[in-house]
Amino acid sequence: MSTALALGAVSAVLRNVLDNGFIDAVPAVGSPVKVSAKAPDLIKLDDPQAGPQLNLFLYRVSPNPGWRNADLPSRDASGRRIINPPLALDLHYLLTAYGREDLHAEILLGYGMHLLHERPFLDRAAIRKALELGPLDPTVLPEAFREPPGAGLADQFETLKVTLEPLDLEAMSKLWSAVQAHYRPSAAYQVSVVLIEATQLAADPLPVLTRNLTVTPSLGAPYPAIESVAAPDGTGIAELGETVTLHGHHLAGTGVTIRLGHRLLAAPHEIAMASNADPARLPFALPASEPSGQPWPAGIWNVTVTLTPDGGTSSRTTNTVALMLALAPDAGAATLTRDAMTDRMKIVVDVVPRVRPEQTVTVALNSAEATVGPRTAPAGQVEAEFASIPADAAWLRLRVDGVQSRLIDDSGAVPVFRADRKVAVP
Repeated sequence: MSTALALGAVSAVLRNVLDNGFIDAVPAVGSPVKVSAKAPDLIKLDDPQAGPQLNLFLYRVSPNPGWRNADLPSRDASGRRIINPPLALDLHYLLTAYGREDLHAEILLGYGMHLLHERPFLDRAAIRKALELGPLDPTVLPEAFREPPGAGLADQFETLKVTLEPLDLEAMSKLWSAVQAHYRPSAAYQVSVVLIEATQLAADPLPVLTRNLTVTPSLGAPYPAIESVAAPDGTGIAELGETVTLHGHHLAGTGVTIRLGHRLLAAPHEIAMASNADPARLPFALPASEPSGQPWPAGIWNVTVTLTPDGGTSSRTTNTVALMLALAPDAGAATLTRDAMTDRMKIVVDVVPRVRPEQTVTVALNSAEATVGPRTAPAGQVEAEFASIPADAAWLRLRVDGVQSRLIDDSGAVPVFRADRKVAVP
C-alpha cells in the first residue's frame, strides 16, 4: 500500500518520465524543454526568456469504482471501528504545452502524448528510479521525499495505469475557466489506481488461556434476548406504579440491571435486581410516582437488560425494545367549566407523571380533541379548551409524544371502557 505521499509521488514519476523522454525533442524545438508540475496560472507567459515548456497539472481526484466497495471497515465486538479499507483513488491530469514559436506547442504536446502512450504502465523499477535522489540536483524532489522517500508507491498491490481521458469542448472550457489561465493545447490523462493504506490498525489482544465451549440444543441464539414487553393489561402501554413484564429467552441469571432510557433524559434509569429465576419472563415494578430529582416522563422508553446468565462467568446485554409509558389522568378530580357566552368548554385535570415543556400533549373527550398549551416548567396538571361539547358523560383520553393513555379494560369477558376515565360534561 501507498502512504499519503502517493499523490505527489505519482506526479513526480510522470514528470520524470516526460523529462527523460524530451531529450529527443530538443532538435525539433531548438532548445531544452522544461517539464513542470504546477497549476497553469502559476506559469509565467510574459517572460521573453522562457523556453518551451510542458506542464503536468493534477486537476481532479476521484474514488476508484473498482476498489470502492472491495472491503468493509473492521469492527471489534463493541462495534468500534478498528481498521478502514484502503483509500482507492484515480488521478486526473492535464498535460499542457507552452511555446513562444510557431508550432512549438503542438510539437511538445505530440512528444508528450507519444511518451505517455508508450508507457501505459508505470512499472515498479521506473517508480523507484524516479523517486531516487540524484547527487546532481537534490532540489528536484520536495523535502518530503528526501529522508527517506516513503511514499510506498512502488510496493502497492495495484500497478499504475496511464490512459488518455478525452475531454469535450465544454469540459475543457470549464476546466480552464476554473484555473483562470489562458488556454493552451492540452490533453487529459487518468492514472489508476493509487491505494493509500489506512493507518489505524487493530489492537493486538492477549492470548486466550482457557476455552469454555457449551452446546445448546436449540435453534435460538444462546444469549439473553427480549421479544416483547407487556403491561398488566397485556398491552405494551404501562403507567407508573405498575409491574412490567419482559418476555424473551435466557433471562434467568444474577446481577440483573434493567436500563430505561428516554429522549429527555441525559442518562438512563437503572433498576437493579439480585437475580431472576424465570428464563422466559423478567418482571419489574415502575415507581408509583416520580422520585425527587428523578423524572419519569411519559412517552417512548427504550429498555435493555444486563445480567450474568446461570452457569456463566461474564455479563450479557440484551437487545433494545420499546416501552410506552402513558399519562394517568385523575378523571374523578377533573374540573370542567363552560363559558355561557361562547359555549367553550375548559378542562383541568391532574396527571402522573408530570408533563415536560418539550412534550406535545392533546386531550380528547369522546371524539373531540384539543391541544394543551405550552409550558415553561414540568407540570402535574394539564389544561385544554374545546369549542363546543354537548352536556353528557365523556371518556377522557390523553396523548403525549404519540403515546395514548389507556381507556379499554380487557379483564372481563367483553372489553369495556374504564370507569375511572369517565367525566361529566356540564
